[in-house]
Amino acid sequence: MSLDTNSVLEVISKLANKPQESLKRETELVADLAIDSPKALQLLVELEDEFGIEISDEEAAKMETVGDVLDFYEKT
Repeated sequence: MSLDTNSVLEVISKLANKPQESLKRETELVADLAIDSPKALQLLVELEDEFGIEISDEEAAKMETVGDVLDFYEKT
C-alpha cells in the first residue's frame, strides 16, 4: 500500500477541525487537537475505512502524535 500523507492529514484535520497546514509531526492528538476518547475512536474508524486496514488496540494506544499516526501508515 502506498501512503498518501496528505490523505492521513486530511482525516486528522477534518476530525480535529484544524487546518491541515497547522498539523506537525509533533502535534499531540489529545493535548493540541483535543481528540478525546470518542473522537479517537472515530479517527481510527475513518483511517481504517480510508486505507482499508485494521488498527489493533495495542497500535492505537501508541498513537499520541500526528507523527505516530503517520509512522504507523508508513510501515503498513
